[in-house]
Order: sequence, then structure tokens, then C-alpha cells
Amino acid sequence: MKNGNGTRSRKTRMPTDFNLENPELSPKIAEKALESSGYPYSEKLRAKPYKKELLALQVELLKLQEHIQACNERLVIIFEGRDTSGKGSCIRRFMARLNPRHARSVALPKPTEAERGEWYFQRYVGQLPTQGDILLFDRSWYNRAGVERVMEFCSEEQASAFLRDAPEFEALLVRDGIRLFKIFLTVGREMQLQRFHERRHNPFKRWKITEIDLAAINKWDDYTEAQHDMFRFTHTAISTWTVVRSNDQRRARLESIRLVLSEMVYAGKDESVIGKPDPLIVGSGPEFFYED
Repeated sequence: MKNGNGTRSRKTRMPTDFNLENPELSPKIAEKALESSGYPYSEKLRAKPYKKELLALQVELLKLQEHIQACNERLVIIFEGRDTSGKGSCIRRFMARLNPRHARSVALPKPTEAERGEWYFQRYVGQLPTQGDILLFDRSWYNRAGVERVMEFCSEEQASAFLRDAPEFEALLVRDGIRLFKIFLTVGREMQLQRFHERRHNPFKRWKITEIDLAAINKWDDYTEAQHDMFRFTHTAISTWTVVRSNDQRRARLESIRLVLSEMVYAGKDESVIGKPDPLIVGSGPEFFYED
């Protein structure tokens, strides 16, 4: 299999000691999880500094929201990523202290029969924010480039047409004044297996695992290929992708918020609080796009 950078990817094998139904996770998988797929940190961020930094960044988000309302701007943030990468948890921390009258998140269900007969982007257009509002997509029109393609819910022709059309669609949004961020969360192979295992055996998380999730466990390489094509065709000068490595979910939440704040201009912005996105886990280059 060739990746989007033109080189051949190695086949990723399922660890022989992984058993989703066994209540005990393999110690080898647990040991490798945090640093899987080359994650640069060997320890998770501790809770106390995480909570302190999160609160400070959420204060900055409130300043940003006030600016967006005052200036009648529109902000759209897309969260995409592999299953278990932490999209929902990032969105919840982003939204936690915002005014819900002017900020919302959307996670659309599978399309209805009527929606399947419409222009593909049509149901997403109806969700876009009015002036003064913030919208976060928990998965977006990029379903077609990922799960729909991999699970064969669309044809190859439809997937190819999407990769051709998405940059044009997004260019229209940006030229109309929408500030668009596209964030892709990546997760290492062993970390994904550990999270799937936790969902299977934790009664408070069992609802998260679906039949599509179960099928995804054995489709790592298919999702990798789809991911590479998505970046190759839809990362453009006007609508860029940013990858956030999310083996440590606390760091991923902070860096996702920091990314948006660092690129927005608003009154009262405190650069000393925001800082710069961590270049070890946040980036838009080939080393982030085409990692296996």
C-alpha cells in the first residue's frame, strides 16, 4: 500500500495477544500504548497542571467568543480522527464554559433516505452558524473520505468526487467570511486497542462502541490509506488541516484549544497564557499527515 507521500506503507498487523472479549488487557499492549506510533511523551500530563492550564485557556475562549459576537464573525471547527482519538472529549472541554446561546456542537446521525438523495454537502450547510456564533463539528462532511469510503457506504466514484469537491466547497465558506479550522486527531495502534478494550469492559463507556467500531479494529490500514488521500487532496492554502497527536488526551485537549486561540485575533488576548502549540504533537507537515 502506498501512502499519500508516494512511499509504501508497511502492513500493520493486529497484535496476536489482543482479545477484545478478555476482561484483562494484554500487559504488552498496555505498556506500548502511550508511546505507540511514535508518540513523543512517555508519561501522561498530570491532572493538576492540566486542570490549571485548561481553566486559563477556557477564559481565553470566553474572550474569543465575546469578540466573535461583537464583530459578527462566524467560527467553524471540524474535529475528525480515527475511532477513539478523543474528538468528543476535546469538544466538551472546548464548549464547557462558552455561552451555549452562541456556541454549539453538531454530531449528525447517518443520513436519512431523503438526505441520501440530496447534494452531499446539503445537510451540513444547514448547520452552519449565523453571525456571532461558533459551531464545532464532531465529524463532518469528511465522513465520506473516511468511514463511508472504508466501510463501502459510498462508491469509489462518490469518494473521488468528494475529494475533488471538498476544497471548492470549503473555499466558498472561507471566502464568505467563515473562519474554518480542520483538526484531525491521530491515535497510535496500541492506544486505540486499549481504548476499544476499555469501552468494551467499562459499563459507563460501553455505549460508545458500535458495530462500525468493531469493524474498524481490523481496518487500520484501510483507514490509513483513506487518511493519506484525504490530506493529499483537501489540505489547501485556503483550508488547511492540522494534526494533533492524541495518545495523551489531556495534552490533545489543551493543544486543540491552543491551536484555535493562537491563530485568532481578539481583544484582550493574553499571549503568555496561550503560548504556542506543541510542535511535537501539533503540525501540518508530511511527518504528521503520512505517519502510519
